[in-house]
Amino acid sequence: MSLSSTRSRVVAVTKELMLKWQETKSYWKDDKSLEFEHRYLQELFVRVDKAVTVIEKLDVLLAKIKKDCE
Repeated sequence: MSLSSTRSRVVAVTKELMLKWQETKSYWKDDKSLEFEHRYLQELFVRVDKAVTVIEKLDVLLAKIKKDCE
């Protein structure tokens, strides 16, 4: 699996999770749902964004290394 496809998969799965969470929030509307979102999901989404950025940088670096070795 390439880094590009890994990045795409992470983005797609995260987007799916966001959609499912929005759906869930329409049924789960108490203080615990807010706590769950703030405690777990917000941090997860921030970390996924950072990971995607790192994956993109790694992909560029690996392409450069491959080119330099040819």
